[in-house]
Amino acid sequence: MPANRDELYLTDDKKINGNSDISSSTSGEENEERGNWSRKMDFVLSCLSYAVGLGNVWRFPYVCYRNGAGAFLIPYIVMLFVTGIPLVYLELSFGQFGSSGVVSIWKASPLFQGVGWAMFIVSVLIAIYYNMIIAYTLYYLFASFQAVLPWSFCGDWSTAACSEKKVEAVDCTNRNGTWCNHHCYIENEVNATVWASVVNCTDIQSEKLSSPSDEYFYKSVLDISENIQDVGGLRWQLVLCLLLAWVLVAVCLAKGIKSSGKAVYFTAFFPYIVLLILLIRSLTLEGSVDGIKYYFKPQWERLLTAKVWGDAAVQIFFSLSPCWGGLITLSSFNKFHNNCFLDAVFVSIADSLTSVFAGLVIFSIIGYMAAEMKVGIDEVVVGGAGLAFTVYPEVVKKLPISQLWSVLFFLMLVTLGFGTQIATVTTVNTTLQDQFPAMFRKNQKRKFALLISICFICYMIGLIFCSQGGMYILQLFDNYAATYSLLIIGLVECLALSWVYGVDRFLKDIQSMLGHRPHIMWAYAWKFVSPFVLLAIMIFTWADFKPTVYGQYEFPKWSDALGWLISFSSVLAIPVIMVYKIIQYKRSNGTSVFESMKSLAKTDPDWGPVRKEHRATRQALDCLPAEQMDSMLPLTGGNTNTANVLLQKYDAHV
Repeated sequence: MPANRDELYLTDDKKINGNSDISSSTSGEENEERGNWSRKMDFVLSCLSYAVGLGNVWRFPYVCYRNGAGAFLIPYIVMLFVTGIPLVYLELSFGQFGSSGVVSIWKASPLFQGVGWAMFIVSVLIAIYYNMIIAYTLYYLFASFQAVLPWSFCGDWSTAACSEKKVEAVDCTNRNGTWCNHHCYIENEVNATVWASVVNCTDIQSEKLSSPSDEYFYKSVLDISENIQDVGGLRWQLVLCLLLAWVLVAVCLAKGIKSSGKAVYFTAFFPYIVLLILLIRSLTLEGSVDGIKYYFKPQWERLLTAKVWGDAAVQIFFSLSPCWGGLITLSSFNKFHNNCFLDAVFVSIADSLTSVFAGLVIFSIIGYMAAEMKVGIDEVVVGGAGLAFTVYPEVVKKLPISQLWSVLFFLMLVTLGFGTQIATVTTVNTTLQDQFPAMFRKNQKRKFALLISICFICYMIGLIFCSQGGMYILQLFDNYAATYSLLIIGLVECLALSWVYGVDRFLKDIQSMLGHRPHIMWAYAWKFVSPFVLLAIMIFTWADFKPTVYGQYEFPKWSDALGWLISFSSVLAIPVIMVYKIIQYKRSNGTSVFESMKSLAKTDPDWGPVRKEHRATRQALDCLPAEQMDSMLPLTGGNTNTANVLLQKYDAHV
């Protein structure tokens, strides 16, 4: 404990003394350099848009079906509270207290600044390929305005296997019939002469037929090549759609969080409106109720298998999107006394409920499709992009006013994608601005130039995805860019904050913001539970590793090796930056490697909240014994009086 309160430092050169004014300039915003959210709702909706993405619609329903349907919700909810909410709370608190981007915030423990750079690299990789998925949805959105949906028939882009009667052909096979000349023949229902000609039919049989929606995506939209080695030429339609996607991102972020905070009101609410409309419409279709029953029908025996619990943990982790850097970045623009705990709980639960609700909608549609095809629901269920670009287009073409339902669905996917993409690009942009504040903070033109540069560079790199072999490369990025690496980043982040920075110190940081000390269970969650779960997920996913495939195509081994390089390009930043920092410190101070590590593990003198009264509040907490900290709560509002109350307590104590 300091001998007197003159030893309480606000900054390197300013001390608190009896006559000092510890309050800073009172403008409309707490952080005059970086700015704050205009409204709390801007932040909450930004976090919700960031967390709720395409995976909620096209991954969760499939994972739920694969792991015991309704029974899967039990491990899913357990993992939400065991690891999901604690990780989100950790990152929102960290970002809000430090008011910095993902790299500069590691003044908390400079030895681990590589964690911030790893998050930055992950965000760059995601931003590059995620916008390509948005480009696909834009392509389908524009195609939906045609008088006749282009995937409702076999066009000049189709192959001989394309059949507009694939449903009838599949039904024919199920009845032990033979499909020939676009008609179904049953042996006992035709005469011997006709049957003799049918037996020798050379038509492609039903199991090898493909629907117009399948061929439209692969032959018309992608014009996909045979393999990853054959990159082929650029698809100019996709080039333009990708350009539009990046232009929209730049427009939404033109004024930073002030403009993106307005855009999220649309990207956050619109998907729920569309999902509700689609659910109401699908419930009027034959077979939809069967699909919903199938979705919720529990297979309780599956709860005894480790894979179900592993998949639940994986789904929670990748759905809430911690360790990308987005949550830290978004919360860094909060006001100091914002209740980030309630935000963490709300966003986490809302994201999970959205996944369950989206599954309800998707399975009602799948139930209808199964009834139309007269097959089991399990024969129709697919996950991933196939659901969006082949299954749903096949369903929507059968509905009255099919263009309307198609426009709504793909506009919903566009908004879901943009919500995540905007936050991801914000992370990249904010990181660079915080690293070079003298260059960007006071100059709006330079800020805009930086944003345009980021969008342009990412667009140029992303053009590879617009090639005929681009889908294979996209699949490689999707499998590796933000999967295995995030688990390592998250594990190091938890260990660094809870063990090196110190969980007790972190709880005091939160106390200075919220006005009360968080429950001790959070200390155990961050020190033991979260690292253990992350390690378990890591082992589970690595043990479950399978070579990359796309449809029936299995990627060559060298492509998976390239995928691992993509994955670890971010993780390598952690040891590389750590070694660089140690060498730099050792040369400057002439210390040993061990002493350099110890010094770098300590907080930088400049670490902490932006405003001086908030720093004083936090520093005063260190000066009071635990029994007196509880007696002075709740805090008095986070202004000058807050720090003065704490200092009076300190004076009385000494």
